[in-house]
Amino acid sequence: MDNFLLIQLVALVFAVSFGLTASIWGTRHWQMSAIRRRGDQRAVQSSHSAPTPRLGGVAIVAALVLGSFLIPGEVGDATSLLLLCLVPLLAGGLWEDLGYGVSPRRRLALAALSTLLAVAAFGIWVDRVGVPGADWALALAPVGIAFTIFAVVGVTNAFNLIDGINGLSVSISLLVAASLGYVAASHGVFELTQASAVLMGALGGFLFINYPFGMVFLGDAGAYSVGFILAGLAVALMHFAPAVSPAAVLLIFFWPVADTVFAIYRRRVSGRRSDKPDRLHFHQLTMRAIEISLVGRRRRALSNPLATAIIVPVAASPMLAGVALSDNNAAAFAVLFIFAVLFFVAYKLVINWARRRPNRIAASTAGQPAHEL
Repeated sequence: MDNFLLIQLVALVFAVSFGLTASIWGTRHWQMSAIRRRGDQRAVQSSHSAPTPRLGGVAIVAALVLGSFLIPGEVGDATSLLLLCLVPLLAGGLWEDLGYGVSPRRRLALAALSTLLAVAAFGIWVDRVGVPGADWALALAPVGIAFTIFAVVGVTNAFNLIDGINGLSVSISLLVAASLGYVAASHGVFELTQASAVLMGALGGFLFINYPFGMVFLGDAGAYSVGFILAGLAVALMHFAPAVSPAAVLLIFFWPVADTVFAIYRRRVSGRRSDKPDRLHFHQLTMRAIEISLVGRRRRALSNPLATAIIVPVAASPMLAGVALSDNNAAAFAVLFIFAVLFFVAYKLVINWARRRPNRIAASTAGQPAHEL
């Protein structure tokens, strides 16, 4: 596909995603009759105060389906096949978005099923992580497939966990897609660059309505779908470009993965189940810090998008490092360690800052156990 045709296709996918997202917003009153009855905005991890449509993922996936039919050749066929593998996970997320509870474990099981279908359909899996002993084990199909399911499910869930404030998950997804596409192009895998560009178009159309005011949310169906597709692109990139560093790929996914790993650690240390939601993700703490220091708690319409504006450039830093070190595994591992330390230190600084303001933060953490601060 030539560049001009690709630009036209991306523009079309963008327009379709934007139009469908606008339609979802236009029918919000009909949708909210169901969501309001189930108290969606009262969830402990919620960062919004009014019921909001959560079907933005439908617009993104529908735009991608159209794009998959219009992309010529093997890229279109592969995209269609990946979207077909996505169906179980998409259905589970959509059911949750419609207000019919689907437990986290069942959603993770559906993500595992979609991953297994993709592995069977494409015949590829993660067979290297840049560590000699581990690479030998991953070359064995059962081990490699099991690890791929674990990794893809983890990344898929990570994008859902960072989808807590307006525009954050989609903005980071856009940057991840752009990074994967650039690395793919630099290693001669132009088919993956085309697929990444089409995904960026679908994400961009939704972002225009999701940010800054959160008129429509990505929803579980959207967050899981986007995370799954990005993870699939990463697995394909490592397979078709053997020179790409696994550590560099992890740097590109650093922010959602680090936030998820730290969330599991945090909940385990506090004696809670790892799948129990809380309000202590980095983006939630950042938003509350803005409320306490700058705008006040009643100005969430400002603190929410401001938190995204602060976090996205920070989250882009490890991605840029991953792109720059895409063919240098040793350096990428070293930089990965540095970013992990920086993330931990930054999180601890925010927590300690919050502890020094117990009276003002109390209102911002209503319902949150004190020992978790």
